[in-house]
Amino acid sequence: MANAASGMAVHDDCKLKFLELKAKRTFRFIVYKIEEAQKQVVVEKLGEPGQSHEDFAKSLPADECRYAVFDFDFVTAESCQKSKIFFVAWSPDTAKVRSKMIYASSKDRFKRELDGIQVELQATDPTEMDLEVFKSRTN
Repeated sequence: MANAASGMAVHDDCKLKFLELKAKRTFRFIVYKIEEAQKQVVVEKLGEPGQSHEDFAKSLPADECRYAVFDFDFVTAESCQKSKIFFVAWSPDTAKVRSKMIYASSKDRFKRELDGIQVELQATDPTEMDLEVFKSRTN
C-alpha cells in the first residue's frame, strides 16, 4: 500500500520491530529511513534496550532526514516509573530540500502504521530533541 502523495510503501519489518519495541521492549529506539529506489520506508538501525537518549541522538545523521521512535523512561512527580513512545520526525536544516519534502509528505501515513505512538516531536537540529525536550513532553 503506497501513499498516494509520496508513493512510499512501508516495509513489514517497520511495523514488526515497532510492535517488539512496544510490547516486549526489545529495543530502546528504531531509526527508519526512506529508500527512494525501492519507494519504501525501511528499518535502518535498532537500539539495544540498554542504550541511552544520547546514543539515540547520535544515531540520527547530521544532514539527512529520518523517522525514529524512542521508548523514553521517566519518573513522574509521584515517583512512578513510566515510559512513553516518542515518534521523531528528524529533518535537519542541512538536508536536501527534496528529501525534506518526501519525508514530510510520507510522515502521517507512516505514523499511522505505528499504532501506539504517544508523543510526536518534529526536530530540525539536535537542540529540538534534547533530553530536556523529551522530559517536558511527558506531561
